[in-house]
Amino acid sequence: MIVKTVNLETVCGVTSRLPANQLPEVAFAGKSNVGKSSLINGLVNRKSLARTSQSPGKTQTINFYNLNEELYLVDLPGYGYAKVSQEIKEKWGKLIERYLHGSQQLRAVFLLIDIRHEPSANDKSMYDWICYQGYSPIIIATKLDKISRGQVQKHVQMIRKGLGAGGDTKILPFSSQTKQGREEIWETIEGILKENSENQGEIPGEE
Repeated sequence: MIVKTVNLETVCGVTSRLPANQLPEVAFAGKSNVGKSSLINGLVNRKSLARTSQSPGKTQTINFYNLNEELYLVDLPGYGYAKVSQEIKEKWGKLIERYLHGSQQLRAVFLLIDIRHEPSANDKSMYDWICYQGYSPIIIATKLDKISRGQVQKHVQMIRKGLGAGGDTKILPFSSQTKQGREEIWETIEGILKENSENQGEIPGEE
């Protein structure tokens, strides 16, 4: 994917009306400190499009990034942030649920997991919840540069087992520091968009 233009087009809080976008959307979910903002910045080759912070829980809204007038990258609120009240956590959960149910253009949900550690209870709950909403999460295993090359497959299998994910679940290791894995993520997104485009082009009743 050649990134020509990208901008933060819409920001939705808990009381906001979700946009009725006409372009396909791919969403990114993950724990508050897993590197979602760094991933989005890495995908679009921008240093500070998505704001990163040393303080977890920075993303408290659903942020829609318009890419090339072709696609939206959708940044969902981080989960598992301990320093907010249960009431706020529940509101964020309802906001995400409203988006997953309400979007007519959502094509895929990527779930970010820290490759260094076994999935947490929150990670497992989020994975199961996304599946329950009718999506098959694609896993991005972040912080790839923090482990040695020889450990990668072992940690990928650890994530697969910890989530209870089947062998057909795609797990894509990624480093925001080295950009390793960036092309594989874009290939996956482009494959999803191509499949969607082909399906829309089918004429009912034709073989």
